[in-house]
Amino acid sequence: MKTQEELIAHVTQELENDVKVKVAAVDIDGVLRGKIMQKSKFLSILADGFGFCSVIFGWDIHDKIYTTDVEFSDSVSGFLDLVAKVDLNTFRRVPWENDLAFFLVELFHPKTMQPLYCCPRSTLRQVTKRLADDGYSAYCGVEFEFFNFKETPESLDDKNHTNLNSLTRGMFGYSLLRTTQNQQFFEDAYDLLHKFDVDIEGWHTETGPGVFEAALAYNTAMEAADRAVLFKTSIKQLALKNGFIASFMAKPWNDLPGCSGHIHFSLKDESGQNVFVGESTDENGMSKVMRHFIAGILIGLPSILAVLAPTINSYKRLVGNYWAPVTVSWGVDNRLGAIRVIVPPSCSKSATRLEMRVSGADINAHLAISAVLACGHWGIKNKKEVPIPPLGEGGPEEQAKNGSVAGESLARTLQEAIEAMDKPDSDAREVLGDDFVTHFVKVKQHEWQLWQSTVTDFETKRYLELI
Repeated sequence: MKTQEELIAHVTQELENDVKVKVAAVDIDGVLRGKIMQKSKFLSILADGFGFCSVIFGWDIHDKIYTTDVEFSDSVSGFLDLVAKVDLNTFRRVPWENDLAFFLVELFHPKTMQPLYCCPRSTLRQVTKRLADDGYSAYCGVEFEFFNFKETPESLDDKNHTNLNSLTRGMFGYSLLRTTQNQQFFEDAYDLLHKFDVDIEGWHTETGPGVFEAALAYNTAMEAADRAVLFKTSIKQLALKNGFIASFMAKPWNDLPGCSGHIHFSLKDESGQNVFVGESTDENGMSKVMRHFIAGILIGLPSILAVLAPTINSYKRLVGNYWAPVTVSWGVDNRLGAIRVIVPPSCSKSATRLEMRVSGADINAHLAISAVLACGHWGIKNKKEVPIPPLGEGGPEEQAKNGSVAGESLARTLQEAIEAMDKPDSDAREVLGDDFVTHFVKVKQHEWQLWQSTVTDFETKRYLELI
């Protein structure tokens, strides 16, 4: 691994013929916030960092200042600057922007120079460091489903986000015809993202009008999270260049399945061996470490649900009969549970892993991966045992009715989820820290308050004429 000085020298050489670079930070919603910098300015700040306005952690996805008094990014502090440090390991070039040089940054508190507790990359770095201190390296693969619409930002606004035209019609998963309709985008996205160092392992249509799915290549937890946020931004940019809108909203339509953001997890030891595989496995093909890891996630799931389902709309996806889990549950190669255990013969031994199926396409990947890894690590350290039996036939709802599954139902609203997270003794506070949880809860309380004060189309259609 290169030293920081070696990395700076390497990047300086790589940028010899550039005049500008693009830098970006990941905000609490998993949105990239960034800017273009003059190359000379960029090179001058590589050692010590540069100022980045803290307002990116003080406003919501529509740049509305939080109404819930987050700690430091507010009018009291004057929206002070954070210190942004460039992660030189994230260097890549954006092929659809004339090979513009691009870097991600991490954010630090200006008074203490400590990693900022609400910076998603810093949160994940701390979680993976704790795992590394115990001899584990985390690996992840993220899958995204997303709807596409024959619309522009202007037409969305003109139509008030209603009566939208889908990119394709009908339900046709794994279609070789629908991709032909949009062949330029479909092929360009795959090829350009490969050049952008965001490799797609699998790329196909999913069931639903205008729905695509991408499985991103497996990698270290940080690289997987970085590639996830870069994928979402890149797909949105490429869609705009092709005249349509790509949406990672969890559930755009009442009568169709939502968009998942499933995450696959495994751990390796210092020799590079998958520790979910052991010399002795239980009847479900899991090693002790894997059982403890899954136990920690199942126990902690109710308190981290708001991270895995972070929007008002997320909970419209988590309903029965639409390929989404509704309980704290798990099963071996069972797609109806919150956790799907994938073991031989469904995969090779070295590919033994688990899939978190609660998360939707609207996740902040850095935070979702952090929350699951932190709970799993807690389960390993405390040798927790899986608290409920695996799902069999019939799925979680039926089994819950007949008493064969003890898992509780997942929260039905964002408010319920943040209440569970905010409890003084919540598992989320133990594994992610009070500072992060307090900030995250306030952010989501702001979102809930906006929803509660909004008159919806449902209300006007139902009550305006007849009540």
